[in-house]
Amino acid sequence: MGARGGEAEAEAARVAKGGGGGGRGGGAGGMRLFSPEYYALCAGGGMLAAGATHLAITPLDVLKVNMQVNPMKYTSIYSGLNILVKEEGASSLWRGWAGKFFGYGVQGGCKFGLYEYFKKKYSDVLVDRNKSTIYFLSSASAQIIADVALCPFESVKVRVQTQPMFAKGLVDGFPRVYATEGLSGFYRGLLPLWGRNLPFSMLMFSTFEHSVDILYKNVIQKKKEDCSTLQELGATCLAGYISGAVGTIVSNPADNIVSSLYNKKARNIVDAVKSIGFRGLFTRSLPVRITLVGPVITMQWFFYDTIKILTGLPTSGGLPRELEEIDI
Repeated sequence: MGARGGEAEAEAARVAKGGGGGGRGGGAGGMRLFSPEYYALCAGGGMLAAGATHLAITPLDVLKVNMQVNPMKYTSIYSGLNILVKEEGASSLWRGWAGKFFGYGVQGGCKFGLYEYFKKKYSDVLVDRNKSTIYFLSSASAQIIADVALCPFESVKVRVQTQPMFAKGLVDGFPRVYATEGLSGFYRGLLPLWGRNLPFSMLMFSTFEHSVDILYKNVIQKKKEDCSTLQELGATCLAGYISGAVGTIVSNPADNIVSSLYNKKARNIVDAVKSIGFRGLFTRSLPVRITLVGPVITMQWFFYDTIKILTGLPTSGGLPRELEEIDI
């Protein structure tokens, strides 16, 4: 009797949260998991989450890029911000905001939406493979496409942030890059961008997935569908911060190379590595990147999963076949 009563209480909690036949599994208006509408919502949620969070940290991103290009001048977060404001005014901290908002919005839409899509496809095909393999393949496939979309925006953004006379923003920056360097000017940093973002994305998504799994099993000690909304978003935020910190350390060398190439501090990747130095690849701008990336990734996952909850969908984490087994 006690066990049946506990099951009834759990079911009542799911219904109260929006569970049941047409709720958190079916989504608002009858939306089903892994339908075209579901992937479109994930892409839209990723676009809003990534665009908004990257826009919010534009001043720190401006500082980060300048620290990478001129480390002798911009030696710390505090002194670097002071130098930028004194020499170029407070408005300089918002240079490249459009590239951050639109570029990373487009990238976020591709990254999150396609990750969900590829995770479903790989999960169906690689039934006997472990979870990490599916997470790595899904995130890598999504990130390759997402960076192709981001690269032109990143090309203009970095120049605007470090070369005050180059352009004011995207509107005049895009034609200037094309006029001086042609189409290749937008993609000269694509390989190091992949070098930065592929390992970051693979580790970020995989770490997030495994962290969510550990949190529900060992900390919350409940199944996701039995948790409150607050517990679910708490798990999302903690897993998001952990995943962002891990990805940042691994991707730092390529991030330094991207900034060096776009600002013509080096002719190619080999020259960039030589000029920065092996130690500098891992340490230059790392403190400011950790300050940036941890909270940004946390807020991205928070906004992304909040959008899912508001539309009646389950929060992120877990293989598609596991979600399909949940009777909701």
